[in-house]
Amino acid sequence: MITCLIVDDELFAREELADLLSQEADIEIIGQCSNAIEALQTITKERPQLVFLDIQMPRISGMELIAMLDPDTLPKIVFVTAFDEFAVKAFDNHAFDYLLKPIDADRLSQTLKRVRKDLTPQAVNQIAPRCLEHLPCYSGSKLKVISIQDVEYVFSDLSGIHVACTKGKVHTQLTLKVLEEKTPLVRCHRQYLISPKAIAEIELLDTGAEVTTLLGDKVPVSRRYLKSLKQLFGFQ
Repeated sequence: MITCLIVDDELFAREELADLLSQEADIEIIGQCSNAIEALQTITKERPQLVFLDIQMPRISGMELIAMLDPDTLPKIVFVTAFDEFAVKAFDNHAFDYLLKPIDADRLSQTLKRVRKDLTPQAVNQIAPRCLEHLPCYSGSKLKVISIQDVEYVFSDLSGIHVACTKGKVHTQLTLKVLEEKTPLVRCHRQYLISPKAIAEIELLDTGAEVTTLLGDKVPVSRRYLKSLKQLFGFQ
């Protein structure tokens, strides 16, 4: 069985595609998501082999969602769009495949034939934004979209990845690796990334250093990353 996820903010579009896929004996739909935050959580947890991804979604687009995924575990992505120019862009940049809305059953059949022949992860990060402008986060049962400009630092512990921002602390499904590669946050500790703009003070210690952020939080800096952090501000 090929496990797949449908991501589209339009309920009718999701149901239409699900109905077509339900006729395929070897396709298992493990879920449907209406936005990128839900999709990120589901992809991280369920690891689908195939994702049908709408390009145009509110706040966080399908392209941005791809940039948030770990390229080492990226599923096969099939773009779904009502806009020809997006489909052409996706195809020209070596995306695996795309479908135009309303979805044609024969065109979907062609896509699935290609999928069955090759389920290796597709390198589609070429078309994804190099830098994230927003982070998909959650706090309890609430989903939140946090501007990267509002983030002071991010850290990991046994309970997950935490984002400290001007509005408090929230959680995200993004990994520190993706955040380090796709945002202005810099590594200051094995478990911490920090925004250079949020640094108010650096106190040197025997074991490394400690940063005080603009909001007054304390962030550890290990010896390994102290030199590069000081160099950001012109110190040797």
